[in-house]
Amino acid sequence: MKILYTYRTEAEKVEMSTKLAGHEIVFHEGCLLDGEWSGEGIECLCVFVNSQIGSAEMEKCPSLKLIVTRSTGFDHIDVPSAKAKGISVAYVPVYGENTVAEFAFALLLTLSRKMRDSIERTKSGSFSPEGLEGFDLKGKTMGVIGTGSIGKNVIQIAKGFGMHVIAFDLHHDDAFASTTGFSYLPLETVLAQSDVISLHLPDNEHTHHIINAEKIAMMKRGVYIINTARGGLIDTEALVMALKDGTVGGAGLDVLSEEGYVNDEIKLIGSSHPNEEAMKTLLLNHYLLEHPAVVITPHTAFNTKEAIQRILDVTVENIVSFSSGTPKNLLS
Repeated sequence: MKILYTYRTEAEKVEMSTKLAGHEIVFHEGCLLDGEWSGEGIECLCVFVNSQIGSAEMEKCPSLKLIVTRSTGFDHIDVPSAKAKGISVAYVPVYGENTVAEFAFALLLTLSRKMRDSIERTKSGSFSPEGLEGFDLKGKTMGVIGTGSIGKNVIQIAKGFGMHVIAFDLHHDDAFASTTGFSYLPLETVLAQSDVISLHLPDNEHTHHIINAEKIAMMKRGVYIINTARGGLIDTEALVMALKDGTVGGAGLDVLSEEGYVNDEIKLIGSSHPNEEAMKTLLLNHYLLEHPAVVITPHTAFNTKEAIQRILDVTVENIVSFSSGTPKNLLS
């Protein structure tokens, strides 16, 4: 099978060359937006979340049979179009349930103990604790929105900190709730009672901007919001306004709407038909980057040695099993 593989590191390239020996691999550094690429003869596209694959990309590959994403999320792929064209889509169901959950708490602790300001102060030569008062996690209420594998790990970590946990999900795991010691409640109740809200949902037509001005108005004043899932879950303009008026006390964000343009604005500004909403979101993102109560990281919650290895192993399995006629981890 001829594979177009977008890669991040030389080590990844070497490993996949070895593990997919027998297949013809065309390596493309970065994402599909980076540089030119040919779809001639390509039967498999293997990408990460930074590569958007819509009808145009599929049509560029007339021999395409399989799209493999090295992620659990797949909102960067037009799955309905793929199905209509008879193209299978494979993903990595589980790889970083603990990894991403740990990172959510890294963001929260950075905010709760003012780690960024503390580090910058000592770098400047001052060791005064003045103005660096934080707050305990113990005794606070953590609201977890989405209790899949990552959300469940967040709940377990929160319980370890001595937090009271409440959660919202359309699908309840009552046995897990009973053994772990948390309650499922309606979304509005979770928003109203939580000191910290952590998001663990896909971005789709049901969840897009689930955190908006209306929902923020239901929250406790001074609430902290953590998002390691998808940028589209939060209405950026509503978050900015809530930070300005103090409704939201702080935010830890590993994902942003239009995050791909934050460090490469020219791709957006220089496009033939600039998207007004995307431009507006880009400017709001820059406000968030400079806000003292906001911590933003570059979509790196997944990025540990162990999690990446799990991703690559399952990716190889997805490609090999498909080519041998026994496909695994296909989206139904």
